[in-house]
Amino acid sequence: MNAQSHRLGTGGLIDRQRALTFQFDARCFTGYAGDTLASALLANGVKLVGRSFKYHRPRGILTAGSEEPNALVELRTGARREPNTRATVVELFGGLEASSQNRWPSLAFDVGAINSLLSPIFVAGFYYKTFMWPAAFWEKVYEPLIRRAAGLGRASEQIDPDTYEKPHAFCDVLVVGGGAAGLAAALTAGRSGARVILCDEDFVLGGRLNGDRREIDGISGADWAQRVAAELESLLDVRVMRRTTVFGAYDGNTFGALERVSDHLPTPPSHQPRQRMWKIVAKRVVLATGAIERPLVFGDNDRPGVMMSAAARTYLHRYGVAVGQSPVVFTATDDGWATAFDLARAGIAVRAVVDTRTKISASLLTDAKQTGIYTLLGSQVIATHGSHGLTRVTVRKHDGGIEHLKTDVLCMSGGWSPNIALSTHLGGRPRWSDELSVFLPSDLRGAMVAGAVHGSFTLAAALREGAAAGAEAARSVGHEAPAWSAPKVDDELSAVTPCWRVADSKGKAFVDFQNDVTSDDVTLAAREGFTSVEHLKRYTTLGMGTDQGRTSNINGLAFLAEATGRTIPEVGTTVFRPPYTPVSFGAFVGHHRGKEFRPTRLTAGHRWATERGATFVEAAQWLRAQWFAEPGETDWLQTVNREVKSVRSSVGVCDVSTLGKIDIQGKDAATFLDRVYINMISTLPVGKTRYGIMLREDGFVMDDGTTAHIAPGHYVMSTTTVNAGKVMQHLEHARQVIWPELDVQIVSVTEQWAQYAIAGPNSRRLLERLLGDAIDVSNEAFPYLACAEFSWRGMRARLFRVSFSGELAFELAVPARYGDATIRELMAVGKEWGVIPYGTEALGVMRIEKGHVAGNELNGMTTAADLGLGRMMSTKKDFIGRVLAGRPGLVDANRATLVGLRPVDRSKRLFAGSHFLAMGAKVALSNDQGYLTSVAFSPMLGHWIGLGLLARGQARVGERLRAYDPLRSGETEVEVVAPVFFDPEGARLKG
Repeated sequence: MNAQSHRLGTGGLIDRQRALTFQFDARCFTGYAGDTLASALLANGVKLVGRSFKYHRPRGILTAGSEEPNALVELRTGARREPNTRATVVELFGGLEASSQNRWPSLAFDVGAINSLLSPIFVAGFYYKTFMWPAAFWEKVYEPLIRRAAGLGRASEQIDPDTYEKPHAFCDVLVVGGGAAGLAAALTAGRSGARVILCDEDFVLGGRLNGDRREIDGISGADWAQRVAAELESLLDVRVMRRTTVFGAYDGNTFGALERVSDHLPTPPSHQPRQRMWKIVAKRVVLATGAIERPLVFGDNDRPGVMMSAAARTYLHRYGVAVGQSPVVFTATDDGWATAFDLARAGIAVRAVVDTRTKISASLLTDAKQTGIYTLLGSQVIATHGSHGLTRVTVRKHDGGIEHLKTDVLCMSGGWSPNIALSTHLGGRPRWSDELSVFLPSDLRGAMVAGAVHGSFTLAAALREGAAAGAEAARSVGHEAPAWSAPKVDDELSAVTPCWRVADSKGKAFVDFQNDVTSDDVTLAAREGFTSVEHLKRYTTLGMGTDQGRTSNINGLAFLAEATGRTIPEVGTTVFRPPYTPVSFGAFVGHHRGKEFRPTRLTAGHRWATERGATFVEAAQWLRAQWFAEPGETDWLQTVNREVKSVRSSVGVCDVSTLGKIDIQGKDAATFLDRVYINMISTLPVGKTRYGIMLREDGFVMDDGTTAHIAPGHYVMSTTTVNAGKVMQHLEHARQVIWPELDVQIVSVTEQWAQYAIAGPNSRRLLERLLGDAIDVSNEAFPYLACAEFSWRGMRARLFRVSFSGELAFELAVPARYGDATIRELMAVGKEWGVIPYGTEALGVMRIEKGHVAGNELNGMTTAADLGLGRMMSTKKDFIGRVLAGRPGLVDANRATLVGLRPVDRSKRLFAGSHFLAMGAKVALSNDQGYLTSVAFSPMLGHWIGLGLLARGQARVGERLRAYDPLRSGETEVEVVAPVFFDPEGARLKG
């Protein structure tokens, strides 16, 4: 085979001065800048490019666009290896390495091809029928085999070295598609002064204009497209985005778009991403997404060398490639004849045109006679022949006779199907057109369609509709477009008579090339009762590949309609879902991977804590001080015990800045809080704080915290660290969706405030010394649960009389920029009373001693009653979760409820996660009665204690149980006690 043996001497939009070397399956080839991998392979005479998924049949290039189902290859090697890339959209670059997939040991000789011989077994639904028995085989035989066979290609297991960005864009008019209609729409809207974004998935604008031999205003369609592109790029308010696929349409006229910034380069340049995931918000959108040519379904229509008619024209005109030396065109459309004539004009000996129709335009027959093309009307190709490439086809003629035609490529044209995927993302149900025999978009919620996607398959109609849509879109956002002067275009024929079935064809007739779904599979599914289009899709996998059924859906529906005695519109169609084409996980993730997936957040006092030798622990996204070891302390428990004793005997300071802080304001703020909390907040006076519980809609506890009434209509809510983001989302949903009529505004202020808990008998003395005359913190002026905002040292500060430790305690909040100075001042002032810093472990010990619930108990599976807080649920108002919290299963007296636990032998240690079993009961799941949620060694009591959830727990105080630890295979006898272990009267709290 000579280098680029199928490349024509002239023509195409490629740069013949820039030769590029690339590899396919370790063989070296050359192409040109402007090629795709597919066009370069065809230029080099390569037709076998892959193997089908189920039968491992040899496959060649079918199309020239993103709808390609066959030519899926692996690109690059190492960390950048990318499977399942469509060769038809891969922009060729020097050094590109590609390999075929789904074959072993080689593409030419694939052992998996034996599946084709076993095809009578591998029919539609064979998984469901075959792997049912014996049941014992599933895990040991069936599942391993299925897993080994599943999937296409090999993803790299190395860390992706590239970066991805996620920018936003806003515009008046978004035009999706850079073909004739899209260019006309963008140009008209752009000339009006509107902000326009034009997105096209190709690297050259023009769409079909680049693959056809058409003229506009006396110049070639390709030249006209480049002229328009140049004008668009000269307009200040127009952004042209090549290599950008709009893959999804979402609420609020928001669109997802993937820009392949560096995929056409060996490696991305320094500081440049590989891809950008755009979030585009548009006031108006024009869909000019074109149409996709339908294959014809006949025997062995998947053989390498069988391709779409329009694709053959594209490779001819855009890439200067002759897809074959003696092509046959098999068509049911006038468009197929255009391929035959264009190939003939390029000096390629067209072997024949086989048209399923008996009557066609006389001008076509005249042109065929002039060019010497052999014509077979009312005829059908019923079989193809060849091994790894096409050698001949069998034709059944109109009179029933059989004729064999030698050929190396068969160009088929079954008609055009509008590319309506994005329109269904917008909520429009496709509507059937009997006139055109296609599904068209409808009910587009303000979006406009133009060109082939609208069923207008002529160039003149596409230009006219595109200009009209662009002008209307601009007008609707306040811009008036200048009058459109319709360009002069040459005439074209576009008649089609759909041929859904080639009767009595020989061999497998494929409907879905990627998933090896044949016409017989569709008929079998209907015969077995899968007559719903949704069931057909899942039973046969029709339309479930990377092409999303763009080349197969309509044909599949036609076969289902025939098998069930219905029409295509009666059968209906599935709708498409995002993404329109495959999108890499890296693009969705953007920068959010590795440590950037959850960036570490540091409190304002982090530097001070580091200087004090703190040991840190991750709490949600934050680093929090876990404990502060002092010289001579060799064990963490020794340090924590000291911290607890110091707080309870004198005073300690803990950084609680990580707790969620949400500012809530508005005249309906109290009403809003009543509806999200189970207890009443509207009765809370200014200057007071109240503990609250909020439920999810299903009645389970979501989070707990406090809400302080700072000023009339102004509240500050505190949440747990872990649930801060979740609570904010919950409140926003309630405000915007459930009760949009309420006058209430909310904002997260967690990062704006540094907050410190000052706890212990001497905490008031420390604060009096620190705050001076700024605020009176006496028990009379500032009692338990008081709150205040005040001025201190020229800044705004807040003070709350709340306690998680059970001691006399306050929380002081200052603007974050003063957080470091404040903690240093607290420690300096507190030296007189031996103030110590304490961390989350000591805080946890003290909250367990006091029976306070935290994350281990707020695990998403507990109710307020489970936690002993059922009496907080107001009966005087409604709130989120109230109704479902009353479900029988959630008020069952046998539910596990909160209790305290202590070892009968006080020297024994308890372990969180241990399960409760009755004395003497067998270790079995059926005997499980609950588990230990939190444990701690209490330095105040001198032994281990714990909180747990125990079936009928509150009625079982005094009972003895076994706490069985299945991980450590040990058990401890425990006694059920009240959950408050220390200072049950709360005298220390209100001191």
